[in-house]
Order: sequence, then structure tokens, then C-alpha cells
Amino acid sequence: MTSYHYFLTYPANLGPISVDELMRKLLIPRKWRHFLRTENQILINGHYLPLNFLVKAGDKIDIYLDHVESEQQTYTASGSLPEVVYEDSDILIIDKPAGQKTHPNLNEKDTALNDCATYLGYSPFIVHRLDMLTNGLLLVAKNPAVVPILNRQLTNKTLHREYLAWVSKSNQLKQSGTISLPIGHDPNDQRKRMVRPDGQKAITHYEIVKEYENKALVKLTLETGRTHQIRVHLAALNAPIIGDPLYNPNYQKGESLQLTAYQLTFMRPFKFESKTVKLKQK
Repeated sequence: MTSYHYFLTYPANLGPISVDELMRKLLIPRKWRHFLRTENQILINGHYLPLNFLVKAGDKIDIYLDHVESEQQTYTASGSLPEVVYEDSDILIIDKPAGQKTHPNLNEKDTALNDCATYLGYSPFIVHRLDMLTNGLLLVAKNPAVVPILNRQLTNKTLHREYLAWVSKSNQLKQSGTISLPIGHDPNDQRKRMVRPDGQKAITHYEIVKEYENKALVKLTLETGRTHQIRVHLAALNAPIIGDPLYNPNYQKGESLQLTAYQLTFMRPFKFESKTVKLKQK
């Protein structure tokens, strides 16, 4: 089993916290906190200290993880390289093109994760997904030690995903607002979702950033992550995304879906550092 060592310095802009609070603040899973404690694998200034010991500005912290397990599937290398936007020792962010799946089914090997396997030389670890027709920023983990931490960030909304979409103008689409409409399966088309009272809670925040003739550029942030959420919510306001073959009644054959995941903000795992990655305008 692979071991992982993380080293960090407690920042001066945060007040003193106990060793136990430190592990929780870093979003370390309970099972791993148990091993760090019982095996003395979290050191403050080179020493194992009681859980109630206060960690202060400038203290050096070593974390050794020896019990990281993962049932992540392996991804065959595609032979194609992804467009890398950001990379550090734990994370890879790529610009996924429209029309490419995030991950493979069965024997597929031409998805974004297959491309990442080509680049890394080993299988990446999935954190979130983008619809096949959506292009833009896709974050993958380079090792299993950071996967549960990034998953917790998705849950507690410290990992923010922002999108841009060109939509048809609509009187129902205000300058800014929140769409809170539950989403469920469309019983008449297994490919589609729809707004329905018995659907799952879905919340999308939006703001119009530009208008041109009969269309508008809208910035969107997700509070939930339902399948096709942005596409369904905008269509429900009679402002479907241009180029949407499923939810835009005026879709023209050959059009591309005008939806881009353009910005990601997250906390770098095992650090007290926020990182924002933005897709360059093309």
C-alpha cells in the first residue's frame, strides 16, 4: 500500500486550534484521523502531541498516511493528450472538449479520463463529472489520498464550479436570480430530465453578464449537482441554452451546446490555500 507524506506550515492568519480541530479543518476522514492518532502519524514540529495541544502560527506539521485505500477503476490510456490548464502534485485540471464523455463505460477508451491516463502514465481518480456536450474545466485527483477531501469540498460547497452559457432571451430570465426547481426523470424520454414536484432538490444561481440581439450570456453557479441541471433550469425559464439538442425546441442540427465550465475554486488538499483556476477565453 502506497504511503503519502504531506508537510505544511500553519498560517499566521488563522488563530490557534487543537490538533484534533486541525485534522477536521483539513477535512481528513474520520478513519484516517483514527490512524493518525493511534499510530502517531501527525507530528507538530517533529513531535506527536496530544489532540488538545494548540497548533499556532508557524508550526510545522507532518502528516503520514499509510492506510489509504481506493476501489477506483483503472482507465486505459487513450493515446491522446488532454489540454492541461492547471497541475500540482495532487490535482490535474483539464479543458474537456464538448462531445467527449468524462469517463468510460465498458470498453470505451476515448474519454477525458482515458486522456488523463495517457498524460499521467497511470489511472487518475474521478472527483466530478461534466456532461458529454459541456466543455470546460474538469478536475481529477492524481492520487487517492486527496479524493475524500475533494469530495467533502463538493459537499460543503468549498469547491465552487462556475459556468457560462449563451441562452435565448426570455422575459422570465431576470438580471440575476436563483432557480429552485426540483428535477427528476422525464418518463417519456430516458435521455432527459424535467422539472417535477417529486424530483430531487436542485438550485442554480445565475447572472446575466452580456446581451446581444436575441441572446444573453449568463454566468451560473450550482448549489446542487443534478444531471442536466443547468440545461433543465434554463429551459424551464424559457431561456434554453443555444445548441441544446434535448431542451431547446429551436435547436439546429450541427450546433454545439453553448455551455462552458469556465472557473473552479477549491482549497488545495492538506494546505490552507484557496486556488481559483479560470479557463482562458478562446
